[in-house]
Amino acid sequence: MKAVIQCGGKGTRLRPHTSILPKPLMPIGARPVLELVLKWLRRNGIREVFVTTGYLGHLIRSVCGDGNQWNMRITYTQEVEPLGTIGPLSLLREQLDAPFLVLNGDVLTDLNLNQFISDHRRTHASLTIATANRPTKMDFGVIDETNGHVTGFREKPELSHLVSMGIYCMDPAILERIPSGVPFGFDDLMFQMLQEEVPVNIFKHDGMWLDIGRVDDFLKAQDVAWDEQSPAFATTVAA
Repeated sequence: MKAVIQCGGKGTRLRPHTSILPKPLMPIGARPVLELVLKWLRRNGIREVFVTTGYLGHLIRSVCGDGNQWNMRITYTQEVEPLGTIGPLSLLREQLDAPFLVLNGDVLTDLNLNQFISDHRRTHASLTIATANRPTKMDFGVIDETNGHVTGFREKPELSHLVSMGIYCMDPAILERIPSGVPFGFDDLMFQMLQEEVPVNIFKHDGMWLDIGRVDDFLKAQDVAWDEQSPAFATTVAA
């Protein structure tokens, strides 16, 4: 299976660091996060990768090259103008002719790719989203009310939401929904599919997931042992 790694964003949440480096090259220990992502894909049987670039894309190409050092083949796209989170796939219409993976270049996870891909094929959905539960701590007291009267009160509760991990399995039919040459986000795709009542599948993941585009997750990632024997590097050979 082919994989597309989205690396075109500016990483504004990690400024000023990303004024010098693109977010996928931010260091996790001694290695850039994109190297960890590529090695994880390779251990899971992925050999052909497309990397979409925009902001500081030349640095990403310089560091990763053609992928030969990881026994992979890496092909790059370059956005002249930002195309959003899903828009860059329009540059790969001819190459993505079978189900493929799409993931953000700043995601670290122990997601079982074999199970994820198998679930996508089993449901026959054109899109499957890897999801995780993420707690959010409220900074305010939350009031429940009915007809102007308080019926409940929770002091700064922690709420849990099912969120997208930034990892997707897609069928080529999705590419028909993506316009060429204009910004198109994953939110645009979701709203379009929901409006047309097109089935979208989810795969719930209970393990590790870090989005290093967030400062908190970036700092947490520094404390993980990213060596070859780490549980985070568990091999799950993709079908």
